[in-house]
Amino acid sequence: MSGIGEIVDDVAKSPEDRRCYRAVVLVNNMKVLLVSDPTTEKAAASMDVHVGHMSDPAEIPGLAHFCEHMLFLGSEKYPEENAYTQFLHDHGGMSNAFTSLEHTNFFFDVSHENLAEALDRFAQFFTCPLFTASAAGREVNAVDSENVKNLNSDSWRLFQLEKSTCDPTHPYSKFGTGNKSTLETEPTKQGIDVRQALLHYHNQFYSSNIMALVVIGKESLDDLTVMVSDLFTSVVDRHISVPCWDQHPYSDDCLQIHLRVVPVKDVRSFQMTFPMPDMQPYYETNPAHYVAHLMGHEGPGSILSLLKARGWSNNLLAGPSQGAKGFMFFMMKVDLSEEGLEHTEEIATIVFQYLAMLRSQDPQEWIFKECADLNAIQFRFKDKTPPVQMASHTSCLLHEFPLREVLSGPYLMTKFKPDLIRLVLSHLIPQRVRIRTVSKHFEGHSDQTEHWYGTQYSREKIPAEVIERWSAVEPIADLHLPPVNEFIPGDFSLLPLESESSLLPVLIKDTPLCKVWFKQDDCYFMPKSCLYFKITSILAYQDPVHCVMTHLYVELVKDGLNEFAYAAEISGVEYKLESTEYGLELRLKGYSDKQRVLLSKVLNKAVNFVVDERRLPEIKDIYLRKLKNFKAEAPHQHALYHMKYLLAEKAWSKEELAACVDDVTSASLQSFVPNLLSHLHFECLFHGNLTRQIALDIAETTEQTFTDSVGTKPLLPSQLVCLREIDLPNGSSHVFCERNDVHPSSAVEIYYQTDVQSTRSNMLLELFCHIIMEPCFNVLRTQEQLGYLIHSGLQRANGSQGLRVLVQSEHSPLYIESRIEAFLKSVEVCLETMSDEQFNRHVQALAVKRLDKPKRLTDECHKHWKEILAHQYNFDRDSVEVSFLQTITLADITHFYKEMVDVQAPRRHKLSVQVHGTRTKDDDAIDGIPKAGQDVTLSTALPESKEICDVHQFKASLPLRPRVVPYTHNAKL
Repeated sequence: MSGIGEIVDDVAKSPEDRRCYRAVVLVNNMKVLLVSDPTTEKAAASMDVHVGHMSDPAEIPGLAHFCEHMLFLGSEKYPEENAYTQFLHDHGGMSNAFTSLEHTNFFFDVSHENLAEALDRFAQFFTCPLFTASAAGREVNAVDSENVKNLNSDSWRLFQLEKSTCDPTHPYSKFGTGNKSTLETEPTKQGIDVRQALLHYHNQFYSSNIMALVVIGKESLDDLTVMVSDLFTSVVDRHISVPCWDQHPYSDDCLQIHLRVVPVKDVRSFQMTFPMPDMQPYYETNPAHYVAHLMGHEGPGSILSLLKARGWSNNLLAGPSQGAKGFMFFMMKVDLSEEGLEHTEEIATIVFQYLAMLRSQDPQEWIFKECADLNAIQFRFKDKTPPVQMASHTSCLLHEFPLREVLSGPYLMTKFKPDLIRLVLSHLIPQRVRIRTVSKHFEGHSDQTEHWYGTQYSREKIPAEVIERWSAVEPIADLHLPPVNEFIPGDFSLLPLESESSLLPVLIKDTPLCKVWFKQDDCYFMPKSCLYFKITSILAYQDPVHCVMTHLYVELVKDGLNEFAYAAEISGVEYKLESTEYGLELRLKGYSDKQRVLLSKVLNKAVNFVVDERRLPEIKDIYLRKLKNFKAEAPHQHALYHMKYLLAEKAWSKEELAACVDDVTSASLQSFVPNLLSHLHFECLFHGNLTRQIALDIAETTEQTFTDSVGTKPLLPSQLVCLREIDLPNGSSHVFCERNDVHPSSAVEIYYQTDVQSTRSNMLLELFCHIIMEPCFNVLRTQEQLGYLIHSGLQRANGSQGLRVLVQSEHSPLYIESRIEAFLKSVEVCLETMSDEQFNRHVQALAVKRLDKPKRLTDECHKHWKEILAHQYNFDRDSVEVSFLQTITLADITHFYKEMVDVQAPRRHKLSVQVHGTRTKDDDAIDGIPKAGQDVTLSTALPESKEICDVHQFKASLPLRPRVVPYTHNAKL
């Protein structure tokens, strides 16, 4: 084939994978993986350029990230700044990108019919981007806003601190995000033309021989090969080498140090980091995984088991962390209790004692085989990944593995080599450790400030005598290898399809105590199942105290199950138990072979609950800090939270919950649980490799466990009601203002409440949201540079719904709100000038999104579960609503807009939440309420908003929206 240098048709894939694969190398040395999937509704592609911010020029930090942003904003062939994103949006697609240490990854999806046209626009990123001066001048603000968003994020701050405290001459130390200072102010002072720097960077590094492309489509492999060859062979091969850094960023001066860091949130953690050489060449042996499996184990004899027994920690993570080509790290991180903070040296001692135990014996082949078996099972029964996720992930892997093994490589453990395991262990020694402890306890005791994020910390050399003590430790009896994992599944047989199977969940049991929905898997054909339980108790959310006790009960149950459940989790059988507004929610998913064993253990632990008095204080501390830490969440999270709280019929604030935590005692919790479980209702969804009889048996076992142990009785039908939403009056405009004292940015969320959920109202709102989504982003983000985080879409809860616009910005909330209103006013002209062809494209694009079938059993199950939680039961919602969508006209949407969204709409119901940050660009930052007559351009005046000063009075003064009538067109067996 023309343009093709090498073809690999025998790409190793999972036996259950029905997609067809071909790997090729184009004549310009670009690696490509082609994926043909005749069943897909969406096509997708991703290009990974094997260069990231470690290759930024020293004088322009953030240039790689800035280049990633700029490539979206026009090319010589398609010069309009939003040509690419608009095309994707018009055809049911989306796009995004990210820049990391050594990768820049671009990806999109689109309706399968439009793959070739989308790829044509995508290919221009890599051949002829414009990098216009006007776009660069604006987009630098988006990068700056993105950086501001991260300034008070502990994860970003800690990541940069690790980099800033390494060898300052190593590229790993660089600041990768960039900001206005690094991308505009400082370069201008130095006489640097950033646009020319962008062109130079693109010309230098965007070379086809370090690019990897993945394309997924409905077309045949031959057709995809021709498509890619025609579009991408023109990308220039500059014959450059992938950057490689054999020198580790943690030089000797960076080892044997202890960083004590002040966080933004009240979090406590302890991390040990060891520098390592790059182990990627040994992927077939994966020795670091062997060590991580043992150090990160949570069963008997593990590091975590001993730390929990001593009351020092609750969670542990351990494993290799890829740095970049040439170097990597091995990390072990635990959270800390108050007591654990006082024993960090002893925690490190335990880690080194465990490592001493591992070194005292030869690497165990049975453990390697267990890891290899788990990986092999995971690969054999790997769920089908949505196209865009698969494309983005696999395009990175094309750089890491041989073409034939690009899919299987991450799962391979075929060669047991004890010497390589010993090599990994040889790097995990006290002489090569870096320690980082994070706690508010260090506030006022730090003497250094990290340059880019302002993180306060201190840096000390670990005393030589401590290093010597750690070096001399011996194994102890409390630390030993884990037992054989009994949860590894062995029966992968598929149960035969029953003659009475249904395409949708069916109701197979309906009693006062239990309702069971069942669907046998007839699509994915995997030996997996989902068992979902909604357990309703009227006590769980009755008041803040009951809410707190329910949460603590759930957390203690999970804590007590951890050692047992961990073995199941790593074997592909896992559970989630949560407290909710209606009671409890239990979800199990994974291989059906051992699933019921885990279910039985969870249920018995729940009904035979005994408060662990040693663990209760720790669980309370974790919960209380989580509630209080919310104040440090990003402004947009505060806006979302307050909006939900304002609209909910019944909700307890984080302050109300926090005030109750200390009041809960062991005795009060122990006496509460039998009452909590005394009257319940179970509503279940069992979906997967099950039969009707197995589903009924599971339900019967569940009921019997509760009735026999705690005498559970059914709730009354009148107690099984859904919560509702506040009904905003016609023509109303309310605003709630809050100050965030942690983050510099402000945020505004505006909610325009529309009609209660129904097929017609749902699709009018969805189609309107789809029409305005791309223009909203283009106007508020790309053109006006209002902020990095811009979102418009629908919001649904408790049977109600509406249009939501969310912006996080350095501008004042007053200004943000005025620009949102100005945009919504401009939609009127957009609708008036929209052609029938444009409108029909929107309809079809939305239909493509809605009819995109779930790719995994868990995805389909989640869709059905949402129907059950909402008490709507419209399991065929996508087909029903898309059928109605095809009947909507442009006149219908215009009427919807003028009736419910326009500033002068008679049935407009507006609720605005304004979160004021610590720094804004406008003098009116404190004056949060838009005044009557405020100009929003287009000669339109805003109605005066009424400020909500008393939330409880606001909610008490308004009625509730009606409940949605359940959908009834579902069969029973």
